[in-house]
Amino acid sequence: MKTIIAACSQNLSGSRASIQTALRTLLAAPWPSQRDVRSWLQLLSVLQWVLSFLLLGTVSLLLLIYLVFTSFWPISALYLAWIIFDWDTPEKGGRRLPCLRRWPVWRHFRDYFPVKLVKTHDLSPSHNYIIGSHPHGILCVGAFCNFITGSTGFGEMFPGIRPFLTTLAGNFRLPVFREYLMSGGLCPVTRRAIGYLLSKNGTGNAVAIVIGGAAESLSCRPGVTTLILKNRKGFVRMALQHGAYLVPSFSFGENDLFRQVVFEEGSWMRSIQQRFQKMMGFAPCVFYGRGLTSVQSLGFLPYARPITTVVGEPVAVPKIEDPSCETVDMYHEMYVRSLLKLFNENKTKYGLSETDELHIL
Repeated sequence: MKTIIAACSQNLSGSRASIQTALRTLLAAPWPSQRDVRSWLQLLSVLQWVLSFLLLGTVSLLLLIYLVFTSFWPISALYLAWIIFDWDTPEKGGRRLPCLRRWPVWRHFRDYFPVKLVKTHDLSPSHNYIIGSHPHGILCVGAFCNFITGSTGFGEMFPGIRPFLTTLAGNFRLPVFREYLMSGGLCPVTRRAIGYLLSKNGTGNAVAIVIGGAAESLSCRPGVTTLILKNRKGFVRMALQHGAYLVPSFSFGENDLFRQVVFEEGSWMRSIQQRFQKMMGFAPCVFYGRGLTSVQSLGFLPYARPITTVVGEPVAVPKIEDPSCETVDMYHEMYVRSLLKLFNENKTKYGLSETDELHIL
């Protein structure tokens, strides 16, 4: 018996010594610095944003379908009834929540790249505006950060202006994801939705449209500044019909956030991408970025590259209910000239060389 007690005592003493040694080792280990904590917060903020845009809608849809076959089926039934009742809200100004735009996580999101907004001219609250956002890139990081979150100071730079950002109408048919989009001030890129904001929502509205769309994302790669714009004139016609001024904007660095496998025109993979884009509204890009563990690892997170969005000079547009094709062409050409001027005056300030040119297709 004494032998057993002695053995137990020895084991307990050894355990206490091991615990004490582990605690001393833990306390001696260097604690993360404030810089490390900031880096982790920035990485997590970007991670939640990417996962929200890539997975939230699909996962929510699958979850609601699964609940139909369980005892929780009333949840799916009630949400379906809500969507039917709320079907037209996205095209009637949405349901933006100012508290979401002020969410502290967006400051970490901004600082990860970082994203910066540059103002060149005032925007009067007595007018409405269509802001052309260029280029599309892969995930439109610059447009989202500047026009949807308040982290870059849009409200302070342009007092009295309410920014909106348009995206694919199909996104507003996905459960939960539609609520997330509307709360930030996103709306469908449809004539009805844009027309509502420009005619029935008062003045001081700025609707940002990523004009190149999915077709432009297929050509997105670092060092290439090619825009799909030459035959995109619908936004000019809408501006004329509602008397909304046209404002060019360019996000320098947008194309540097991901690496994309670009298939040449005429290849079978390119034709598949283009057919998919025509059917579904978005293009299946083959891209990659950094991983979660390190910059050297591969993953789906964007690389930390600075993005500077420069908002240019407004092009004054008269209100013409039924503009002719010649009038649309004239104001489209004025917009293109204003965009080229904006690009050329700022390219050397934000990472490009004097010889870099903006190619418009």
